[in-house]
Amino acid sequence: MKVSTASRNDRASLARGTWAISQRLALAMMLVVAGCTVGPNFQPPQPDVPTHWSAYAAAPPATTSVGAPAPPSVAVQTPVSVSQWWQTFNDSELDTLIARATQTNLDLRLAQERILQARAARGVAAAALWPTVNTTGAYTRSQASGGTGGPTGAPQSSDLFKAGFDASWEVDIFGGVRRSVEAATADMQAAIEDHRDVLVTLLAEVASNYLQLRGAQRQLGIAQRNLEAQQHTAEITRKRLIGGLAAGLDVANAEAQAATTAAQIPLLETQAQQAIYSLSVLLGLEPTALDPALATASPIPVTPPEVPVGLPADLLRRRPDIRRAETQIHAAMARLGVATADLFPRFSLTGSGGLASNTLQALGNWSSRFWSIGPSVSWPLFDAGRIRANIQVQDALTQQALTQYQKTVLTALQDVDNALVAYAKEQTRRQALADAVAANRRAVDLANRLYTQGLTNFLNVLEAERSLYTTEDALVQSHRNISLDLVALYKALGGGWELTDQNLDVAVGQP
Repeated sequence: MKVSTASRNDRASLARGTWAISQRLALAMMLVVAGCTVGPNFQPPQPDVPTHWSAYAAAPPATTSVGAPAPPSVAVQTPVSVSQWWQTFNDSELDTLIARATQTNLDLRLAQERILQARAARGVAAAALWPTVNTTGAYTRSQASGGTGGPTGAPQSSDLFKAGFDASWEVDIFGGVRRSVEAATADMQAAIEDHRDVLVTLLAEVASNYLQLRGAQRQLGIAQRNLEAQQHTAEITRKRLIGGLAAGLDVANAEAQAATTAAQIPLLETQAQQAIYSLSVLLGLEPTALDPALATASPIPVTPPEVPVGLPADLLRRRPDIRRAETQIHAAMARLGVATADLFPRFSLTGSGGLASNTLQALGNWSSRFWSIGPSVSWPLFDAGRIRANIQVQDALTQQALTQYQKTVLTALQDVDNALVAYAKEQTRRQALADAVAANRRAVDLANRLYTQGLTNFLNVLEAERSLYTTEDALVQSHRNISLDLVALYKALGGGWELTDQNLDVAVGQP
């Protein structure tokens, strides 16, 4: 087969054009590599934090009298591992509830879906780093007027078949696109930290509702026992009235006290039932789903003998809200760089190529080819101050993110100090209440003996029984509050999120 001279020249011309395109692309790549990235570079903040907790104080030594339920739990400033803090309560039911909540809680699922959204948004931003290529195809039929037609003046029509592609690439010399990717990456990391924060809150809520349930059940048991004792006292008083040994006022007072205690029982039953409903919803179930498993009363979980709390500086890496605030600073700084890049020119490389012919049969001929390629530049000369105003907006947002970070750190320190002081002081209160319960039990026994012997009036019996019920109920609440304070301390320390990080990375990918 012979190749014409024109065909060889065409191919040589195409080769020269391809070589020129390659040179221009290489030059563009060199510009990208050598290009600068405008805007501030992110540096992690280094806030000043105290070396020790201001509220750090161990509970006093265990010197309570007989009747104190347990020696105080001591907070110690040793390295802390709080990835599975709920296991320190040594309660298998609580362990099961938390394991189920981490798998089925709807708030946690929403937080994970927001991570997927942020990851996709990062993909959108990163796509701007690459060229865009579009394929095109068109058919056009046109007709010229008779005045511009052939010799006879008749209208002339023509067809045009066209197929090809066009491409464009904005060369990111000043880093505006790279800053956009950087901001989107920080947003994705913030979504991950938000997921961790939701998990920390979820674990604390499950434990708190579980402790509220066990506390209400314990209070309910005390109220029922005291009601039985008070009803027994009222019965004895009625018999003494029949025998002429008591007054009608004594009977009325005894019955009133029993009725007052009975009135507390529905409130406690409501609290217990509502705690079960809350736990069910936290597990993504209908409110009554956990009734069979949790309706039977169980003791309030006891606190461990020692609670390591670590140092204040540990919070900067452990608390998800602090980590999220840090990534928000990063995102704000990157967007400031995006706004700054608008001050500089934009360089683009555009090109197109394809085939065009007046007939469909000739569309595939080599002679029907066409192509074009060339750089372009655009640089805003006047925008009425829009770009600089946007820079000021992004700078203000960066300053807000820095201020929010400082506030978050201070709030975290306060949370831990609040939990520490509440945990230590509540244990002191519990010891005093245990002594009061022991003394009131002796007072009730003594008052009943003296009353049956006619050596004291019935008001002393009623007062002793009322004081016993009040202090027993307060002691149970103190038990529950100590455990709740410990949960608050673990939450303030940022505990729990490390447990599911591996599963989270599998689900959404590494940032």
